[in-house]
Amino acid sequence: MKKRRVGVWFVGALGSIATTAMVGALLLQKGTMAPVGMVTHVEPFRQLDLVPMESLSFGGCDIREGFLEEAARHLVQESRVLDSASFDELIPLLNSMGRDLKQGTAVNCGEAIQNMAHVARGEELSLEEQVEEVRSWLREFKRDRALDCVIVVNLASTEPHLPLKSFHRDLASFRGQLRADNRQAVRASSLYAYAAVSEGCPYINFTPSNGALVDAVIELAAQNRVPVMGNDGKTGETLVKSALAPMFACRNLNVLSWVGFNVLGNMDGCVLEHPDNRRSKINSKDQVLAHILGYSPHSRVQIDYMPSLKDQKTAWDFIHFEGFMGARMSLQFVWQGYDSLLAAPLVLDLVRFAELAFRRGEGGLMTHLASYFKAPLGVDEHRLHRQYDFLVEYARRGKEHG
Repeated sequence: MKKRRVGVWFVGALGSIATTAMVGALLLQKGTMAPVGMVTHVEPFRQLDLVPMESLSFGGCDIREGFLEEAARHLVQESRVLDSASFDELIPLLNSMGRDLKQGTAVNCGEAIQNMAHVARGEELSLEEQVEEVRSWLREFKRDRALDCVIVVNLASTEPHLPLKSFHRDLASFRGQLRADNRQAVRASSLYAYAAVSEGCPYINFTPSNGALVDAVIELAAQNRVPVMGNDGKTGETLVKSALAPMFACRNLNVLSWVGFNVLGNMDGCVLEHPDNRRSKINSKDQVLAHILGYSPHSRVQIDYMPSLKDQKTAWDFIHFEGFMGARMSLQFVWQGYDSLLAAPLVLDLVRFAELAFRRGEGGLMTHLASYFKAPLGVDEHRLHRQYDFLVEYARRGKEHG
């Protein structure tokens, strides 16, 4: 049987999550690291015909100038998860992967992201020309690496919220906005998603950016039988919320207030210093409670940038609740971790699931992947254990149908 070759194209390829995912994948391919944190390596998912890690090739684009080796070395030094000798063995492979990284676009992404761009690409090209350029990159990547398919994963910085209009809900109307070169109608993530789906590439939006998988792009994905899913990877505080909030509902305890304070220090934290970008992230994090509890307690999510933390993040949550006879009680938790090391194994999982869905001819939203996202598209269920049941049921059906 011919060995499948699958490409992974990261939007935001020089960012910490993409870099960690690539370094981790190389270590897994070499067999020098255990797949801790990857759901696809435990039962019942390991019985699925998922693409093996050694069959993955990586590429992508970024708005910043730099070298993948430098980004990876910085990350490894900060997290101290790899010694120098082990990292040096990866340098030829990292240089090979980073050789063809493209200069991405930051069209209509706001001041915080635009200021990160090495050059203001995209201004000289129409929206349709930018879409075609991205499609040509994906074709070139697939051809040069002799790949069977390419999975596109958006790991770029959080964009400001995009006000959605009627034309975002209809494919023909959305295409009309692209032809009219209406730059206010899209963000950069919209162009990447539309280009990927148009090219027949499965697409994962791991960011909170709502401009990526608008209804028109999802409609196109269903038409083209291309699997897509988002939004906003669930890696830390919200993961705990989605597991813990059902406890209060199961015990009929009335949550009065749930307040969370987050500090983080990487590029994501820097971008989220900007109010417009931070609002997109908070909207994604703050909707879980009402969905799970069935009512809206007083709730606040605060995100602050602390440069000295670098890739680490800390979340402190205070939950004030009411029990029997009106007694007021509280629960607190602190979540500390490395943002990239929490996210990267999920990204690799999503790539493997997306490739399987594509090979099976499945198109549109992959709702069985809801447990991976803070704001899963097409899914009203936010309890983590129920979302995980969706994934288990998908694996069971897949095993039955071989």
